[in-house]
Order: sequence, then C-alpha cells, then structure tokens
Amino acid sequence: MHDPIPDWVPHRRQQIGLQIRAARRTARLSQIQLGDRIGRDHKTISRWENALTAPDLTDLLLVADALNVPLADLVR
Repeated sequence: MHDPIPDWVPHRRQQIGLQIRAARRTARLSQIQLGDRIGRDHKTISRWENALTAPDLTDLLLVADALNVPLADLVR
C-alpha cells in the first residue's frame, strides 16, 4: 500500500506548472511551439501548466533547454 501524497506536493506541482508557463511566455512561444521543440504534444504542455500532470526530470531538462532557462528556475 502506498503512502498518501503529502499536501504540499500538489501545490509544488502547480508552482512548477506556473513557472513553465511564465518561462514559455517570456520566450514568446505557444504551447504548440514548445511542444514541437521538445517532442511533446501541446496538450501535454497544457496539462503540465495546469498541474493536471507533472513533467518528469527528462521533460523538465528538455523544457529548460528549449526555453534557455536554468532548470532551477522551473522547479524553484
């Protein structure tokens, strides 16, 4: 049996999504454009930005590279 997810996890996932959205907008990219750059569907980008799902480490690295931002800026 798995332990329940701590209350702070959904909040952090939401914050990461907001950071991705902010960095994407600063780069003046649409969700479609970012998705094309990292090989993901724009719906996946939307789900991350809206905290419906969370990107894994590989996806975070790809996003940081595509947006030319430090990884720490996305997960801070």
